[in-house]
Amino acid sequence: MSEYILEMQEIVKEFPGVKALDNVNLKVKRGEIHALVGENGAGKSTLMKVLSGVYPYGKYTGQILINGVEQRFNTIKDSEAAGVGIIYQELTLVKQMNICENIFLGSEFEKFGVIDWNRAMAETNRLIKEVGLSSGPDTRIVNLGIGKQQLVEIAKALSKNIKILILDEPTAALNETDSENLLSIIKALKKEGITCIYISHKLKEVKAIADTITILRDGRTIESYPNNELVDQSKIITGMVGRELKQLFPRQEHTPGDVVLEVKNWNVYNPELPDRKAIDNVSFNARKGEILGVAGLMGSGRTELMMSLFGAYGINKTGEIIIDNELVKVKEPRDAIEKGLCYLSEDRKKTGLVLMMDIKENITLSNLNKISNIMGINENEEIKAANEYVKALKIKTPSIEQKVKNLSGGNQQKVVIAKWLMAKPKVLVLDEPTRGIDVGAKFEIYNIMNKLADQGVSIIMISSELPEVLGMSDRILVMHEGKISTELDWKDADQETIMYYATGQQPRTLKELEEV
Repeated sequence: MSEYILEMQEIVKEFPGVKALDNVNLKVKRGEIHALVGENGAGKSTLMKVLSGVYPYGKYTGQILINGVEQRFNTIKDSEAAGVGIIYQELTLVKQMNICENIFLGSEFEKFGVIDWNRAMAETNRLIKEVGLSSGPDTRIVNLGIGKQQLVEIAKALSKNIKILILDEPTAALNETDSENLLSIIKALKKEGITCIYISHKLKEVKAIADTITILRDGRTIESYPNNELVDQSKIITGMVGRELKQLFPRQEHTPGDVVLEVKNWNVYNPELPDRKAIDNVSFNARKGEILGVAGLMGSGRTELMMSLFGAYGINKTGEIIIDNELVKVKEPRDAIEKGLCYLSEDRKKTGLVLMMDIKENITLSNLNKISNIMGINENEEIKAANEYVKALKIKTPSIEQKVKNLSGGNQQKVVIAKWLMAKPKVLVLDEPTRGIDVGAKFEIYNIMNKLADQGVSIIMISSELPEVLGMSDRILVMHEGKISTELDWKDADQETIMYYATGQQPRTLKELEEV
């Protein structure tokens, strides 16, 4: 029998215009914990979706071998039948059901055409004992903390007799105690012969738990090696980010002016987990005419921070927001917009645009008061405003009455920018401003950002792309687990330095960084 329980060979997965996986190879030994690491967008989750049958055979090329036998999965149930189980970062439990119902949902035991609850409860008791869960099988999910919900997900996977367990960022939403407990459970599963593929940005955890580490970068396998004393976090980081900057950025020297936005001791709690802080005592400022970059890994709190300042996220918020030396109270987005703070969402299709509306309607949607009177919307003013921004931002369209859903990604993004420019922002937050758009459109977005900075607008840019952060920012804030771990001048920053702070490391000197 081969020492490898899983072999993925020359896997290629393409989406329109994007090669997400480019001849990826992965070998996983039987009974090991195999860590899969890489930057956001490296292809980790896509590769696991291929393995778990989310992307069926025929939607990718390459081979999957389990115990030396080629597998061609068409559904998730096919992969489960072959012994593969996956637990996503976003849990898939039905919160109003109990533990037993969730574990066997879709796989119920039947006796004479009726669900055999006695058997299900007995099996649930066995499974929750195996994963170290103290709650009873009839406990509803809604009454469990996120750490215990993770254990229910593992129990659910084990109920299907899986031999390969994939965990995608399993500790992203957990506190330190729950994280340590989960790692202990994974080590116990290893002793029982379960092979684990562990995806995480938390390199401390990777070092603590992995037998083997594989690094993906830009959809390619970079290297794979045993996790031993010769492998430190700096080696992993270098593998994750060690690429030349291929994208050209139209960097301009900006002369920042006075502080326009100041945030003091800002705390925000997660609305879904009211006892968990999403943002922990954050303080920072943004100046007129600068581009302030915000970097950090998935789950670091970048988006939650800016959405909470905009009034669109969080509960039990404390701290101060000061705009142009005025202490402001933001209860909802309308309050923020009126004070000059605008937020461009990372998901333009879901929360940035109304796809069935036309360009004209989308541009003016947040600024109807500027084109309305007692009689309603002044259509002539609406047309005039829309044409002005279409021309200024070079939005490619045959008409301002074109449905936004029919535009390219880059032109859709320009429509969202136009909407916020019409609001005359003092501070404009751009969350992943170039996600999903082509190189030419990216360059145009960067030029728009530079022009706005020259006009005195304070730009706050959140980005998962480190070359973008380094290429466009005047200053850079790096976030880790809801806190700002450091502030860097762009001249003092590089990808490895940012990644150190983003993963919770604290290098003390530049000399120390050079040594690692």
